Amino acid sequence: MSEVLTPKNPLPKASSWLYSLWKFSRPHTIIGTSLSVLGLYLIALSDKISIWDARESVPLCLTSLVISWIACLCGNVYIVGLNQLEDIEIDQINKPHLPLAAGEYSPTQAQFLIAITGILALILAGFQGQFLLATVTISLILGTAYSLPPIRLKRFPFWAAFCIFTVRGVIVNLGIFLHFQQTFSPEISPLVTPSVWTLTLFVLVFTFAIAIFKDIPDIDGDRQYNITTLTIRLGSRAVFNLARWVLTYCYLGMIASSLILKPDVNPIILCLTHLAALSVMLWRSTTVNLESKSEITQYYQFIWKLFFLEYLMFPVACLLG
Repeated sequence: MSEVLTPKNPLPKASSWLYSLWKFSRPHTIIGTSLSVLGLYLIALSDKISIWDARESVPLCLTSLVISWIACLCGNVYIVGLNQLEDIEIDQINKPHLPLAAGEYSPTQAQFLIAITGILALILAGFQGQFLLATVTISLILGTAYSLPPIRLKRFPFWAAFCIFTVRGVIVNLGIFLHFQQTFSPEISPLVTPSVWTLTLFVLVFTFAIAIFKDIPDIDGDRQYNITTLTIRLGSRAVFNLARWVLTYCYLGMIASSLILKPDVNPIILCLTHLAALSVMLWRSTTVNLESKSEITQYYQFIWKLFFLEYLMFPVACLLG
């Protein structure tokens, strides 16, 4: 009697591959990119509502929002994927769970994903207009210079931080806001508003804190492969305290600006939300054991959550202004 062969179920393999892709895309950066695109869209929408005739409806331009979001996500995957491709040996020490370090992806597979997402990012951005195309192009160039030899700017503390806070702090905020502003009002020359300049300055300084803090849990692998970071030069505690003070001044500055930005933002909402975020950040920082890599990593992820929260708090204050 012949044996009946049962077809293998492809779903577990497919779900495993998708989970590896999710890890490869670095979820915290995907969430940050998604919220920044949505937040800047809402800020541009709030400006449109404030000048739009109340008797008419405001065009939402949702198609532009979705395409812009996908273009930015593709650019995000290109940048973080290239970094992982060049850091396989280092990640096997610092981040062994990542797909390349764990052997879930081969370098060839990673190269394919990086190439596809980079090309898609440029094509989609090109269809959307000059501001989004410029935003994505500059981001990809800086992301490439950050990771790829022979430039590999991540070897140098200043230039590594410069790449991160320039893309997250300046390029993304100004470029995407101008893109959505032009989308909502193609007949008006795009202009960065005081509220967006304030958000840009906040995120610029905030991202500097992220840039210097990200190397604290990676000190072992960076030291072994001669990646000179601020943590290696100054020590974990000094960099931790520096990042905490930078974040404190960020929130104090935003609280002070709530009185200046009227009537573009709701000063009460802006002040109270940032005061609450500052209080939680300071309280949470007192519980971190700098001798524990897991606790440092958890606090780093917590800082990213505060970053995500900014792109909810600030747009809400603008919409209610």
